[in-house]
Amino acid sequence: MDFIWILFAFVCGLLVKLIALPPLIGFLIAGFLLHFIGVTPEASLETLADLGITLMLFTIGLKLHVKDLLKTEVWASTLSHMGLWTLIFGSIAMMAATLAVPYFSGLDLVTSAIVAFALSFSSTVCIIKLLEESGEMKTRHGQIAIGVLVMQDIAAVIFLAFATGKVPSIWALGLFGLFLLRPFLEALLSRTGHGEMLPLSGFFLALGGYELFSLVGVKGDLGALIFGVLLSSHPKATELSKSLMSFKDIFLIGFFLSIGFTALPTWSMLGTAALICGLILLKFFMFFFIFTRLKLRGRTAFLSSLALSNFSEFGLIVAALSVDSGWLAKEWLVILALAVSLSFVLTSVLYRSAHTLYKSNSRTIKRYELPVRLKEDIFVHPPNADILVIGLGRVGKGAFKALQNMVDQRVAGMDASRQRIVDYRAKGMNVFFGDGEDADLWEALDTGDIKLVLLALPAIDDCRNITHQLRDSGYNGQIAAIARYADDRQRLLDAGIDNVFNFYAEAGLGFAEESLLLIGEKPHSHG
Repeated sequence: MDFIWILFAFVCGLLVKLIALPPLIGFLIAGFLLHFIGVTPEASLETLADLGITLMLFTIGLKLHVKDLLKTEVWASTLSHMGLWTLIFGSIAMMAATLAVPYFSGLDLVTSAIVAFALSFSSTVCIIKLLEESGEMKTRHGQIAIGVLVMQDIAAVIFLAFATGKVPSIWALGLFGLFLLRPFLEALLSRTGHGEMLPLSGFFLALGGYELFSLVGVKGDLGALIFGVLLSSHPKATELSKSLMSFKDIFLIGFFLSIGFTALPTWSMLGTAALICGLILLKFFMFFFIFTRLKLRGRTAFLSSLALSNFSEFGLIVAALSVDSGWLAKEWLVILALAVSLSFVLTSVLYRSAHTLYKSNSRTIKRYELPVRLKEDIFVHPPNADILVIGLGRVGKGAFKALQNMVDQRVAGMDASRQRIVDYRAKGMNVFFGDGEDADLWEALDTGDIKLVLLALPAIDDCRNITHQLRDSGYNGQIAAIARYADDRQRLLDAGIDNVFNFYAEAGLGFAEESLLLIGEKPHSHG
């Protein structure tokens, strides 16, 4: 039976990918198809789904800083949006009930509020997948979206505690002392090395956090997130996250498949779900309005709102709980499952064109900005640089340091992770914060003195987008990039990049040339 899941997931995921859509859409389709042909889900599928979500929240925690959650633009936007959405959608549902719209006619004030609350959440799984695939986890809008998702998770914990009547035990107060364990956890992670013990330690810590929180009556997923946060400042946090990535992605396939097993829909249920999905536009405008009123730049508000404009798998948990308690008709569980699935599809398709959409509508979007800028949104550029390295991960940092030894302060570095920039500046590096795909940045930055731009980014689409942004802003210098595969190299060259270095081939060449110097031989070309 497990092979049937893999077969359908692979075929549907591949077919969807061939038409340039995210594979997760194929996994959703696979789940509904398996349910339609009568395949019964086994307990192992639910176990895989739960494990995937636990690992995902743990890896989110590894990239999260608590101070980010305390920012007004995060907690205020979350609470404001949830309250307004529940009020507005609840009112729409009551109006539909008055008009005897199918399925809405059975709703009263309480059940309308429950449905509205269930749909106020955004999907952690869907959004994190999109941000990871586009390399935007550490960007300003990516961090805003993640912060909102974490705040929503905290609201979910509070709701479940009240709705189920399961108040956390008195021992839950001891969880506030977890920060005392940080030195022990960091020492443990430092001793795991770089082999198979590293991902195993990730499983141990993620599941350990889950079980600890569950034991004291708190949502286990939150425990996995908190344990990740405790280790977020550790030097191996990024390496640990990368070691878990493949496991997490495979297990999350179980989550997307499981949605299709919720129930088989009728055409009327599908129509109702489609109507509800039409209100995603309202969700987007509400987020955008709130973000801009909280002084976020138009671009940050637009991209964050677009990412958050979907419905959450948590809505299914609320619906299932309400059905079991007799508050909601069981048909609503199917309708919400369809609405969640459709919202995943819409967000996955639209977000792929997010930067293009912003570029086309930037003037209109900027009209809603407030004149006051938050400190995090003020660009500070280093002067007197004629070489710019974009992306300061392992490869970018290495290239930056090598160039710094050659040309001193004539090289500058730029990265979309503000924490990384703070750390590097403390080490005396000539770096500044910026998102290379930000058209506003290139309008504000004078590139007249820059002769060479190095794109040290893992995502090919990011390199292509930045190249277009640079050329559109009037940059006429040279652009170089890195690529892991031959077909990626050709795509980058076609995008107008002047030189593309094969990640593995160039590393091997450099290794060989420097090794020859050890025996006194000077490298030379036979070409």
